[in-house]
Amino acid sequence: MTWGSWGKNLNQQEMAALMQHCFEEGVTTFDHADIYGGYSNEEFFGKAFTESKIAREKVQFITKCGIQLTNDKRASVVKHYNYTKEYIIWSAEQSLKSLETDYIDFFLLHRPSPLMHPEPIAEAITMLLKEGKIKSFGVSNFNPSQIALLETVIPVEGNQMEFSLTANDVMYDGALDDCLARNRMAMSWSPLGSYFREDNAQTKRIKKAIQPMLSKYKATEDQLLLAWILKHPSGVHPVVGTSSKERLNASMKAVKIDLKLQDWFILLEASKGHEVP
Repeated sequence: MTWGSWGKNLNQQEMAALMQHCFEEGVTTFDHADIYGGYSNEEFFGKAFTESKIAREKVQFITKCGIQLTNDKRASVVKHYNYTKEYIIWSAEQSLKSLETDYIDFFLLHRPSPLMHPEPIAEAITMLLKEGKIKSFGVSNFNPSQIALLETVIPVEGNQMEFSLTANDVMYDGALDDCLARNRMAMSWSPLGSYFREDNAQTKRIKKAIQPMLSKYKATEDQLLLAWILKHPSGVHPVVGTSSKERLNASMKAVKIDLKLQDWFILLEASKGHEVP
């Protein structure tokens, strides 16, 4: 999301160099959505990926559909969602074209719509799977009941949701429990939360609590924030948004941090502002 006009606005050569760096460091999954960059990131990425000469079968592409922005590329007068059979198929095919690929490894519905009906969604996804245009199907920002609705007609293999030390409602609303119970892939967008973006009572408490742990674990703040979500038993995959090679390399070291049980709860208490019930 941050590689294009919504972030660093990397040019084609810079994108190709960054994905080559990712690949060399063992980061092989790239997370997209059709709306990123105002419906432009996929196309820029596709061109850069072709330039990178990385073998397609060595990497995984995730993308999402459904959100309709008021954008000059869409005939929308209001932000809304579209999950008709025809639109889902069209959107997947547009993403294939933009990404310059024959298939999408993981295709997600971006956000739930109050008008969502599971049967046309299942018909579209079944067709895309049968034709090999997508390899697997999941959702993003769905709660367990919305996933259960879809699973009356089609399996859901993963849920990408907001999860961080500063935004951890999914630990309490059943979303992460659902992933663990159903062996569903859990992914976290914005895994660092608002820690570096906001200066408020919550982030002040966390910064105070995390300071002694920096030397204890010989780690940086962002590494400890990632280690905190990685400790959850659902096996969360953080979607790291940085476009900095240095920060990416540092982030990868978080998987080696064994955050101790009481330290995990010290940070949770700092986030909540009170001890656990």
